[in-house]
Amino acid sequence: MRWKRLTGRTVAGLLTAGLISAGLLPVTASAAEATDLARGKTVTASGSHGGYPAANANDGKVDSYWESNGHPADLTVKLGADADVQSVVVKLNPDPIWATRTQDIQVLGRTQDGTAFTSLRARAGYVFNPSSNRNTVTIPVTGRVADLQLKFFSNTEAPGAQVAEIQVFGTAAPNPDLTVSALSWSPSSPSETDDITVEGTVRNAGSAASPATTVNVSLGGVVVGSAPVGPLAAGASAPVSVEVGKRPQGSYTVSALVDPTDTVVESDNTNNSRTTASPLVVGQSPGPDLEVRSITSSPANPPVGAAVTFTVAVHNRGTGAVSAGTVTRLTVGSTTLNGTTPAIAAGATANVTVGGSWTAASGGATLSATADATNLVAETSETNNTFARSIVVGRGAAVPYTELEAEKADYQGTLLQSDAERTFGHTNFATESSGRESVRLNSTGQYVEFTSTAPANSIVVRNSIPDAPGGGGREATISLYADGKFVRKLDLSSKHSWLYGNTDSPEGLTNTPGGDARRLFDESHALLTETYPVGTKFRLQRDASDNAAFYIIDLIDLEQVAAPSSQPSGCVSITTYGAVANDGLDDTAAIQRAVTANQNGEIDCVWIPAGQWRQEQKILTDDPLDRGQWNQVGIRDVTIRGAGMWHSQLYTLTPPHEAGGINHPHEGNFGFDIDENTQISDIAIFGSGTIRGGDGNHEGGVALNGRFGKDTKISNVWIEHANVGVWAGRDFDNIQELWNPGDGVEFTGMRIRNTYADGINFANGTRNSTVYNSSFRNTGDDALAVWSSKYVKDQSVDIGHDNSFRNNTIQLPWRANGIAIYGGYGNKIENNLISDTMNYPAIMLATDHDPLPFSGQTLIANNGLYRTGGAFWNEDQEFGAITLFPQNLPIPGVTIRDTDIVDSTYDGIQFKTGGGLMPDVKIQNVRIEKSNNGSGILAMGGARGNATLTGVTITDSRDGHVLIEPGSQFTISGTPNGARAKR
Repeated sequence: MRWKRLTGRTVAGLLTAGLISAGLLPVTASAAEATDLARGKTVTASGSHGGYPAANANDGKVDSYWESNGHPADLTVKLGADADVQSVVVKLNPDPIWATRTQDIQVLGRTQDGTAFTSLRARAGYVFNPSSNRNTVTIPVTGRVADLQLKFFSNTEAPGAQVAEIQVFGTAAPNPDLTVSALSWSPSSPSETDDITVEGTVRNAGSAASPATTVNVSLGGVVVGSAPVGPLAAGASAPVSVEVGKRPQGSYTVSALVDPTDTVVESDNTNNSRTTASPLVVGQSPGPDLEVRSITSSPANPPVGAAVTFTVAVHNRGTGAVSAGTVTRLTVGSTTLNGTTPAIAAGATANVTVGGSWTAASGGATLSATADATNLVAETSETNNTFARSIVVGRGAAVPYTELEAEKADYQGTLLQSDAERTFGHTNFATESSGRESVRLNSTGQYVEFTSTAPANSIVVRNSIPDAPGGGGREATISLYADGKFVRKLDLSSKHSWLYGNTDSPEGLTNTPGGDARRLFDESHALLTETYPVGTKFRLQRDASDNAAFYIIDLIDLEQVAAPSSQPSGCVSITTYGAVANDGLDDTAAIQRAVTANQNGEIDCVWIPAGQWRQEQKILTDDPLDRGQWNQVGIRDVTIRGAGMWHSQLYTLTPPHEAGGINHPHEGNFGFDIDENTQISDIAIFGSGTIRGGDGNHEGGVALNGRFGKDTKISNVWIEHANVGVWAGRDFDNIQELWNPGDGVEFTGMRIRNTYADGINFANGTRNSTVYNSSFRNTGDDALAVWSSKYVKDQSVDIGHDNSFRNNTIQLPWRANGIAIYGGYGNKIENNLISDTMNYPAIMLATDHDPLPFSGQTLIANNGLYRTGGAFWNEDQEFGAITLFPQNLPIPGVTIRDTDIVDSTYDGIQFKTGGGLMPDVKIQNVRIEKSNNGSGILAMGGARGNATLTGVTITDSRDGHVLIEPGSQFTISGTPNGARAKR
């Protein structure tokens, strides 16, 4: 806040703002009868200073305010439809601690059909005085507008404009107002075999005729059909009927939404939907119904070339038995295997061994099993017989997308390539690019064209466009073509990229432009309206209307996204509790009510349908003791399911530092706080962070956090633009009676992108937990970590142990490690692919961050590390691809085996100077190729310990294959192939 303190005054009696400014006429009788049209409406601004966003100007509180980032500045209220306005009230905080000031203001307006603003009140100076006018001015205006704008030119007491509250008084102009009523369905009590029709009435309750539009009908929050609605005169109604087909057994909320694309300008746009008080209940039809519940492979994690056999669990959810002899079929790659199914009683499950085996192929494949594959049984539902899952073979995650690099595509533009040391932090685009290369488009007509290798109906573009001159990012488009035909504009943004400063401390970086920049890339994603076949040429082209100063294209992901999943039986939609998809309004309260109902045993499962759902507060358990922001209670015994990470998307518009009243200062205002036994699957959680700890402790929040406890399983969740994707663990002193470290926690199919700190961190004694078959890109700290911290109940028991990071793909951490282990025992890093770290190792074992000691064994096995390592801490410390750093405690029991280390920036394996020993390190069957600016294996001058090499091959290292620096107390036995030690 910028104010001048006043002395000798009290604030008693000054908390209510007046409505009339000194020197202006009092509000007329008609104005006094008018309503505040701005209440609850969206307010935008040309810019904001610090933590004073435009939303503060319409939050109902005079002790918060908007402040612009300079003059001139605009503050615009979007009324939603034309209104005849009579006055504008502008308030500042009435507390006498605010000094008297004069703000130079012009009032402008724009109609609902207009494109330009016109002046309603000429520019004039308005005095804000907490003593005489209670810091409030009223500006009489006359006009019909849908958007009202204040333009500020000066403020005598601050460098920017300031508004605590804005009110716009007037009356709604004639407009239509569409509503839905009388929803019903036939038949009234359908079964799974019945075709269902939903009927209702659309009425124009407004004062003007409405044009033709449509009405959408949703079941369980998912749009299942639509019908046209013709033009309606004011007061007129029309019946609508929508056929929604057959539905699986279950309970469905029924809702209808008229004018779903908001093409009709209405006097009230908040009453277009209707949801029935009672659900549509679809009964089970008599007869058998087979479904596949699971596929089990042996071995569970096969190596390349292994013979893999399978067992399929087939369940009969029907009311009638199924005789023996049906075929259960499994396909994997080009292999088809069949098994004979025994008789299955109603409600029973049979484990079917399919004949033959599959030879495991590198990268894995999709397993698909079908019950009654030859259609011998007449089932009540023939749509639920197939089940699919991935099997991972070899290294990395079996991702469902194909990644294509810009530098390997056809292009007209400039190829960017990193320098030899891959210098980071100096606005170096190539260093921050996958493969250390990307393509820059400077001119209209330049492009990058990729040829697809698999069918695709979606695209992700990793790109960089310039920041706004004053920071905060900007938006731009780029044009997408397929085989020469224009497909659509893709929306790109630099809001979440561009951090500035020379410090290596993330809390020292800023969003304000100046000097060196880093975190230059972000991603844009889009579902396409059709599937494009193999061989399609996707072109990203800079057309004349694509107006960013430059575009840098790094890579694309092409994916064939499945249709939204159906609502599972037993799950209740968040729409039942009041959530409305895609309306831009906060759905937090509805989501919280649904989760609480599940936690209390009122419903079996929470269903998040396809759609975008705004969430501005974290979901947790209400604490009746109200122990404050730092002491939270998470959810437990909850199941949350979505229609797919591309379809069911939670998002926040407000950065945590602007949210106000957030649940926990570090954990932010979105996502879920988890204490135990929680399952979350098939959703996306998109934050709105832009920084980690800089600019006055601004943070991006944590998507999933809490104690985690036992039996928590998270699968297929996409997290982006958070400070941290997942932080598992709380300090013991955070509600001691709820101490409950993660045990057996599982993460699978995660997709974590563009964070400001960790991807997933197993902290505070997390044990026996796994991250498997997941992908990470552009994390701002360790993509994966075990931190066996001391903030636990019992340091002799609560040790981070037996955690496993298996078959994950990690790319482009822009700060810190790919995978890190800080203390503990029995932890494993296996079968991962890690590439293009900016400044730290691919894998690091370290005793900094004051962990509990290492003990027992730590395994690093069968990993592929490409272009990793780097220089950090004023570029004085050079890190290897794998680094052991015993800063103050020993690191015993380490095995590094069956690993490829290729094209390291500095050393391949590095034993770093520290206060602790590194005894008996075993390095077996490791290939180190091309250490560009270092050695194959380096023992630094202060390193202490010993390592044994077996079957190690080192080639093409600049500083020798094995280098033991002078003064080192580290010994290496065994000679790598074709190499000798160098001192």
